Amino acid sequence: MADNHHIPAVNPLPPVVVALFLVMMGVEAAMSLGARGIVGGPEAIGWRLNWAQRYAFSPDVFDWMRERRFWPAEHMIRFVSYPFIHASFTHALFAGVIFLAMGKMTAERFGAVRMLIIFFASGIVGALAYAFLLQTHVALIGAFPPVYGLIGAFTFMLWRQLSSIGANQTRAFSLIVVLMGVQLLFGLFFGGNGGWVADLAGFGTGFVLSFFLIPGGWNDILARVRRD
Repeated sequence: MADNHHIPAVNPLPPVVVALFLVMMGVEAAMSLGARGIVGGPEAIGWRLNWAQRYAFSPDVFDWMRERRFWPAEHMIRFVSYPFIHASFTHALFAGVIFLAMGKMTAERFGAVRMLIIFFASGIVGALAYAFLLQTHVALIGAFPPVYGLIGAFTFMLWRQLSSIGANQTRAFSLIVVLMGVQLLFGLFFGGNGGWVADLAGFGTGFVLSFFLIPGGWNDILARVRRD
């Protein structure tokens, strides 16, 4: 009889997911503890504001770069750094929990490198959509655009699975419909800065990239093109 004593009760998280989560929560922990004066001394009280000014995605800074056709690294980094800056501990924790769930499923199905591509590409496209589609001076922060990209990848996996069994594929989009509905509802009651535009763009990016990045996906596309 097989020895089942060493079978973990919960499947371990992929290392890449753990690493990104630790960076995300580590930055938030530093800002939260600094704001309370526990670490960093008196100057740490302003860490959240200072880091947001340096690493958040700013539409104004983006417009400035476009107008001058000048793309300094200190500002280009904002495209990939803003997901690690959050407005509060609750904001970071909520994004982090969803990231763990979506990141685990995506990394296990796609692999670590492809998951990272989806995560960061979704964040970049989300930031571009935020800058081009909205007339706002409010900086974009938080991991939700790239997390929504992972939700897009998860939706693609579910959409593909439903297709294989001949079920209604629109059911795969139930999660994004619910999440966007809740987000828009909160925006109506508590106000919002249009971050849902970046989130939706991130979702679309993750979904579309999945066609090419899922193992065997490119071969499937070529086979369909040849059949047509």
